[in-house]
Amino acid sequence: MSRRGMMVSGGVALALPAAGCGAGQSRWNEAVAETWATLAADASLGDLVRYATLAANSHNTQPWRFSATEGAVTILPDLSRRTPVVDPDDHHLFVSLGCAAENLSIAAEARGRRATIGFDPAGDGNVAISLEPGPAAETPLFVAIPERQCTRSEYDGRAVPTGDLARLEEAARVDGVDVVMIGDPSRMAAVLDYVVAGNTRQVEDPAFVAELSEWLRFNAGQAAGTRDGLYSVASGNPTSPTWLGRLLFPWIFSAESENDRYSRQIRSSSGIAVFVAREEGKAGWVAVGRSYQRFALQATALGIRNAFVNQPIEVPEVRAEFAAWLGLGRRPDLVVRYGYAPSMPKSLRRPVADVMA
Repeated sequence: MSRRGMMVSGGVALALPAAGCGAGQSRWNEAVAETWATLAADASLGDLVRYATLAANSHNTQPWRFSATEGAVTILPDLSRRTPVVDPDDHHLFVSLGCAAENLSIAAEARGRRATIGFDPAGDGNVAISLEPGPAAETPLFVAIPERQCTRSEYDGRAVPTGDLARLEEAARVDGVDVVMIGDPSRMAAVLDYVVAGNTRQVEDPAFVAELSEWLRFNAGQAAGTRDGLYSVASGNPTSPTWLGRLLFPWIFSAESENDRYSRQIRSSSGIAVFVAREEGKAGWVAVGRSYQRFALQATALGIRNAFVNQPIEVPEVRAEFAAWLGLGRRPDLVVRYGYAPSMPKSLRRPVADVMA
């Protein structure tokens, strides 16, 4: 579930000050307000689906389709939104479905519907959520749903209090998932080495760069038009006309600049969390998504930011070395840094009508 931003030189940024302004910016502002609106008190199933789509997902591809009846919601993989270079076995895709399922469950329970989440391996696999009447319970995790984001910036280096770390671990507790919390600076430096190793291989792979470029949104108008993908300002990068961004990106996206950026980001973070399923496969990946989403929502409730640094798990050779270093004997599923920082501009989501099966 790697979240990348494009690197644009200062000269390009200065030459194009108006790329994110005007009508495109207005459309983006309206779409942000619509996307992240708080859940109505009399929420419909469609409203619950919208809250589900606010979940974290790989490259903001939103690789899901929803089928809803009064007593059940099914989340199906949208294989047309695969990212086969970075995610050849659809691992991140099914983690994304788990994130969405957890959001929907929390939102449903806040509006008086008890949710039970299961995995159905039939066909391509799907997440089956049954709903039945129950007491309404608005939790801090529910309140955090429209505030959560992956904050892809440098953090301020402050330590997270021990009590808050315990709350993060407790929130992330989902059957079948272990979370390894890493706060020792020397071990964080070792994780950084794996991030750099994985990132270098990815950035030097033309197929990876081409796939990533397809999901970049270089200005507000483009982002508002697709309502998916990685908008440049959400990573702290400047905007540009779409045609120019696509032209320049392969030339200015380098391992050196990206490794420097990730080094600064990880060194400024308070800690790193690694999520590991006890059983490999789609059901385990969905469980990892649920665990991570709960972690991210609890972090948001505590004023803690987080972001993916998944390069160590996205390159098979590096993943094997990273798994051996962790000493778990299993595939690590997600690598997440956390700490304190201001919020960044938010990403968009497609309208509910566009994600219904």
